[in-house]
Amino acid sequence: MGQGQQEKVATSLAGTVSEEISASLAPVDAALERTYPGDPGTRQPVHTVYVPGEVFAADTLRSWGDQALAALDEHAPDAASFAAVLGLSDELAEPVYTRVRAKLEREPIEDLRVDFEDGYHGTDEDADAARAARLIASAYADGTAAPYMGIRMKCMEAAVRDRGIRTLDVFLSGLLEHGGLPDGLTLTLPKVTYPEQVTAMVRLLEAFEKARGLEPGRIGFEIQIETSQAILAADGTATVARMIQAAEGRATGLHYGTFDYSACLGVSAAYQASDHPAADHAKAIMQVAAAGTGVRVSDGSTNVLPVGSTEKVHDAWRLHYGLTRRALARAYYQGWDMHPGHIPTRYAAVFAFYREGFEQAAARLARYAGHAGGDVMDEPATAKALSGYLLRGLDCGALDVAEVARATGLTRADLEGFAAPRRGDLTASAQ
Repeated sequence: MGQGQQEKVATSLAGTVSEEISASLAPVDAALERTYPGDPGTRQPVHTVYVPGEVFAADTLRSWGDQALAALDEHAPDAASFAAVLGLSDELAEPVYTRVRAKLEREPIEDLRVDFEDGYHGTDEDADAARAARLIASAYADGTAAPYMGIRMKCMEAAVRDRGIRTLDVFLSGLLEHGGLPDGLTLTLPKVTYPEQVTAMVRLLEAFEKARGLEPGRIGFEIQIETSQAILAADGTATVARMIQAAEGRATGLHYGTFDYSACLGVSAAYQASDHPAADHAKAIMQVAAAGTGVRVSDGSTNVLPVGSTEKVHDAWRLHYGLTRRALARAYYQGWDMHPGHIPTRYAAVFAFYREGFEQAAARLARYAGHAGGDVMDEPATAKALSGYLLRGLDCGALDVAEVARATGLTRADLEGFAAPRRGDLTASAQ
């Protein structure tokens, strides 16, 4: 064959075959796009902090940060002592400790939920919900807000349904009266047992949006998984998967409720924890149900508080740090924190997780992006995971933009491109 001539390729199928197959799979193509749109590409907070509605105040965010710093000052005043408590390596001790303190000063809470459910013990819920709306609106207006803020309302069960609907109405209406709905608005619907309760929440939000002239679909919400029925329905199906679909695109997260779920299964109080086998089973089902849908999964909390003597604080810190590291290894990138003393170990665990793996992840992604060889053969799906890892590290403050750029030769936009390929790109680029 002469230079420049193209080899003739033999085929056997008529062109109409491909067209007919594509036509037959058009409904499947549409269902894939609708059901599995992929990760939204937005920042996911590393934790959610719950504060009772009656005590939430203008200085809550700063107060939690100051209390967390005070706990460090008292119980681990330097990098060496903090590292000794948590078992951090000498290499990680200083950068982790320095970043934890900086984070507590700059952004102590990434996601705050004003609680009007189990943690609420106020006497005037209308007034507390209205105050929460005013304070949150003010915080977003003056730049002191957490990246994400909102409320946890009461559930859709009959005994508290009307109260929950009214509190949500008061809160959302208050936000609109004080400047509008912030981009970081996050709502949590607790104790969801049936998909129909999720549908009811969708109808409620639709009615509110219509009443206030908002864009349809503007308001999303998290679904809290706290009952066995939310995992496995009476007919044997995975209820949580049906809940995601019942949300009609409004679900933003699935949050595991450690203690309600454990109690529902009869786990005795001494063994109710996020690393119990029952918890692992529930979260694994949540994780598979949410994969590819754009809905994020959050771990629960520990009820062991870092208070009292230094010995007791250190014990609680080690427990919380270990549980957080365990969750991160299992791809649960978010959890609940119930006390200011938990925040130092939340950030220590998160920062150590990303800094420990930074050099290897950066090198692998740089080789992949440059089509260079190495001792590991990475595929597009792995490049997606590597870039997602680096982006999460950047978002929380574990990594700096400059050091990631030096190590990878990539911009944040490059990382985002690898982390969120269009549907079909992974398969096409692997061929």
